Amino acid sequence: MTRPAPVGDAPFRATLGRSVRLFSAFRKEQTDPDLFYGTLARDTVAQLRQYADLEGAVVADVGGGPGYFADALREAGARCLCVDADAGEMRLRGGRLPDGAILGSALDLPLRAGSVDVCFSSNVLEHVPDPVRMADEMVRVTRPGGVVYLSYTLWLSPWGGHETSPWHYLGGRYAARRFARRHGRRPKNDFGSTMFAVSAAQMIRWARRTPDASVVAVVPRYLPRWAYPVVRVPVLREFVTWNLLIVLRRR
Repeated sequence: MTRPAPVGDAPFRATLGRSVRLFSAFRKEQTDPDLFYGTLARDTVAQLRQYADLEGAVVADVGGGPGYFADALREAGARCLCVDADAGEMRLRGGRLPDGAILGSALDLPLRAGSVDVCFSSNVLEHVPDPVRMADEMVRVTRPGGVVYLSYTLWLSPWGGHETSPWHYLGGRYAARRFARRHGRRPKNDFGSTMFAVSAAQMIRWARRTPDASVVAVVPRYLPRWAYPVVRVPVLREFVTWNLLIVLRRR
């Protein structure tokens, strides 16, 4: 049997075929999380390598949960810290904490200023009540010349309400109540508690104004390269971008 190529051997290409593969895997998030998160983690590391040399780099995975991204980052040669505020989330794979696990809040990262080469976060920003504070913290802990990779799901995208979608378009609290009536329990991503409305406009504005970092890229994370210009169109980008990626370099 031929072994799969290590992470990062193939150059990253934002093609339509890649988008189809990601969305196909996405449909299995609930039924086969290892498949979905493993696929997404490998793709994300390949994307991240466009902006940062990961060999020997110290990477903080903010909100890393059970460590899918941390494992892929280590496979690419990085030394990874997995920071999460929920020990239960970190134990979801076999009941053990991931290597390099640190219990701590994304709003007050338990790391020294300038202590990491790359600060990374995938789909966490929409789960904190103060997204700008989290983004500021990610910049703070990154060394000068280092990279911040920040991606999140836009509230007005088709999956903005997560498992309560598409009813979030009628209001986040309504969508959560509807989910509870139908399933007999509150959603894991409960609006106003564990999920919040974050727009593209808010964080693009923050990225352009933050004094401690410069913008490297603002792109729709999952879409093909020919769709990248959509992020320059106000209002439309909130619905079409789906997941926004902001890449910064620390000054």
